Amino acid sequence: MIVVTGATGNIGRILVPLLAEAGEDVVAVSRRGPGAFPEGLPAGTRHARADVGDSASIRPVLDGAEAFFLLLAGELNGRGERPGAVVDAALDAGVKRIVLVSSQLNSTRPDAPSHARLGAFEAAVRASGADYTILRPGGFASNALAWSESVRARRTVFAPFGDVVTPVVDPADIAAVAAVALREEGHAGRTYELTGPEALSPRRQAAAISHALGEDITFVELSREEAHARMARFMPEEIIPGTLDVLGLPLPAEQAVSPDVKRVLHRSPAPFADWVTRNLPAFR
Repeated sequence: MIVVTGATGNIGRILVPLLAEAGEDVVAVSRRGPGAFPEGLPAGTRHARADVGDSASIRPVLDGAEAFFLLLAGELNGRGERPGAVVDAALDAGVKRIVLVSSQLNSTRPDAPSHARLGAFEAAVRASGADYTILRPGGFASNALAWSESVRARRTVFAPFGDVVTPVVDPADIAAVAAVALREEGHAGRTYELTGPEALSPRRQAAAISHALGEDITFVELSREEAHARMARFMPEEIIPGTLDVLGLPLPAEQAVSPDVKRVLHRSPAPFADWVTRNLPAFR
């Protein structure tokens, strides 16, 4: 049995069907009910309502599991139970394999306050004695969904640092790597940095959306100050400067294409245009 937390998120809602199609017994965990799956759960998949930030709630879900996909909800990156609590719950349940979604920043900017909790979770998983795999994705292609409302309403993308390039990764590739690490031997003790196949700027991402829609999209470059004000609507103030540094002043390692997706999946990472095609209804 494989327990998947964050089952309704960008990664989980792709990972759950991948595992089910491979014949695995899957428990999809979310804080909301099964109605959060608009297409319904794959046949044979069970849903459990629990919170990865509350080890008491997830303990019964883990009973009998062999593998555990661990993904923290956004607010848990900053606070919550000690990282070892959910790991201990997994070990007590007999889990033998843990796959944790962390962040590339734990490699490139290990002192970043915004990712200190993820670093602590990495340490707890490494010390657990279980077979573990840590996934460190860079920026997500799905972050472009933040532009969907302005594209629908005004055919405009507003973003800072219009020509700064990074190799954003398709969440489907993260899910595919996770599925391999959860099911197959040879990935214990590994840490994989996951990126897309090429470094793209926000301006070029907007152009890819424009091409897929078949309509012109205007790109408006925000100043750092304007971007800060927009982020303050939904992000904690203390992590905004660091986020803007990553977007505007990426380190060379954050702009490099990692070989790890290809190493695990034996194919190249999906291009940003593929993600756009699958998610085009969000921009219509």
